Amino acid sequence: MTPEVHRPVALDRIGPQGTAVPVEAAAAELAGVAARLGVPAVHAVRCMFKLRRIGGIIEAEGELHARLTQVCVVSLDEFDGTVDDRFTVHFVPAGTEDEEPDPDAPDQVPFEGSAIDLGEAAVEQLALALDPYPRRPGAELPTEALDGPQGSFAALAALRAKQ
Repeated sequence: MTPEVHRPVALDRIGPQGTAVPVEAAAAELAGVAARLGVPAVHAVRCMFKLRRIGGIIEAEGELHARLTQVCVVSLDEFDGTVDDRFTVHFVPAGTEDEEPDPDAPDQVPFEGSAIDLGEAAVEQLALALDPYPRRPGAELPTEALDGPQGSFAALAALRAKQ
């Protein structure tokens, strides 16, 4: 399956001093990215990668910028926002990933063949950087939602109090 943003970079293009590679999603790709991420719209995805070889590993430092429309978890209104993120990933030959990865170490992205896909890496990092509970600036819970006990456990407590 071809990813929504496919930007293969040949490994032999990465010289000893490293290589800078920009990735920008085309307008035709953005709808696919939005569908994949489960958001109403993605307006722009740009990422600047700095690649360097460390033995058989390709280290990629990325600076990601995206503009998108999300749905507020409080008001359910759509709102536009941005995602700015810096990250490091290691592209490693498939089958050589750490079996017990270190949570403090850069993520490992397996690759096969003689190229890595920076477009897919940019979209994966955008997915990781998204707020799982997006909230429109200034959105507040209605005051009736703040009155009294909250949630399922409050309902159970009320039943127990009646006994």
